[in-house]
Amino acid sequence: MVGQTAISQLAAAMSDQPAPIYQRVKQAIVSQIAEGVWKARQRVPSESELVSELGVSRMTINRALRELTSEGYLIRMQGVGTFVAEAKGYTAMLEVHNIAEEIAQRGHQHRCKILQLKEIKADPEQAAVLGLSTGQSIFHSLMVHYENELPVQLEDRLVNPQMAPDYLRQDYDSQTPYTYLMRVAPLTAGEHIVEAVLADTRQRQYLSLDEHEPCLLIRRQTWSEGKIVTYARLLYPGSRYKLLGRFKGHG
Repeated sequence: MVGQTAISQLAAAMSDQPAPIYQRVKQAIVSQIAEGVWKARQRVPSESELVSELGVSRMTINRALRELTSEGYLIRMQGVGTFVAEAKGYTAMLEVHNIAEEIAQRGHQHRCKILQLKEIKADPEQAAVLGLSTGQSIFHSLMVHYENELPVQLEDRLVNPQMAPDYLRQDYDSQTPYTYLMRVAPLTAGEHIVEAVLADTRQRQYLSLDEHEPCLLIRRQTWSEGKIVTYARLLYPGSRYKLLGRFKGHG
């Protein structure tokens, strides 16, 4: 956790320039982060500690921390505390990649927690997105992906058993669904729909989110040789991830 000396330095860093107090608090915190006084993944002082040290109202501190979280400088984990954010990771918006490889390329550790892995009977909506009939058996997986023990993606996936018959028998502690699926049903086409959403209660618990933290949702459908393989809903905390797209111009 950020020590008492760092809190005192924060107080000293507050600008005397005419500006709303919450903005001066924000600017001071950003400067402490930029200068490395408050380091990535360190737990920051509580609202009560900041109120006491800085001599400002709780409403002011709450607004400053809330806005810094939405801007990506801080991460607030419900029931745990507030932490200095690392530089945002990113996921490719126009391509399909292995999240474990993306995380490893940043020099970080990936871990997957399996919440559900089972065979179910497709309801009409699930059958439609997989191109199957209502009541047919399909595979369903729900898992959380962690980057350096911070949850960064909730993966909710439906799989066509005809295309990936051994999906439920894989060890997803040692490989991601992406790895297995690309081996048995190589991707030949895909479709993305990207939305800004608010997580529901269950999703907030899985991703350690505050109630009103926005999320990025990618709804991804993939095909192999003209047949639908999977339909996945990939939910990312907005404060911890960004989307990256590259394209080539013609001039």
